[in-house]
Amino acid sequence: MSSTRNAPPSPAPLTAASLTTDGAAWLASAEPYPRSIRALWDERPTAPVVLACGSVFDIVSAPAVFGRRMVDQLWEEGPGSGPVAMFRGRMLLFAAPGTAQRLPSLLRWEEFGRAGDVPPLLCHGTGDAVTVPAGSDADDRSGSRWLVAPDTRNPWLPGPEVLLWAAVRAARAAVRISIFPHADQGANVYDVSRRR
Repeated sequence: MSSTRNAPPSPAPLTAASLTTDGAAWLASAEPYPRSIRALWDERPTAPVVLACGSVFDIVSAPAVFGRRMVDQLWEEGPGSGPVAMFRGRMLLFAAPGTAQRLPSLLRWEEFGRAGDVPPLLCHGTGDAVTVPAGSDADDRSGSRWLVAPDTRNPWLPGPEVLLWAAVRAARAAVRISIFPHADQGANVYDVSRRR
């Protein structure tokens, strides 16, 4: 983590958040012509915008429920999250540049991707672009919104190792633990809830 990056913000509930002027400037800096993005948001503050990944941030896109579990793990047992948005039923976790290249190999190495414990995470890095929610609290019919909006010009961004363990902990938290042994273990288990 670079010394110019700020510490993660204090935890907040995952409800719609507003994009600040500094946060919008940071997002726009991902583009070669940031003033064009700022002009678009000034003219149409409710418009989502497509931004390039790889230089300022990478994106890890997860299914909504699993992504929410990852964010919960980042706040409960880790350093917190960077900016987080919802777009078309997926959770977009903003990450440090280079994460998109490294995270899939870490998941394979840990064998969580193969076991099906962690659903497929879409990693967007250099050469990719993503659509981010509007700059204002618009009533977007697609469900696109900021959950943790960027609020500074240098927000803290988690790296691949932080997101790996958030995914692993989220997968483990999703596993239901039963007090009843499996039938093939030779135990006599009686269901007393159906007695007459």
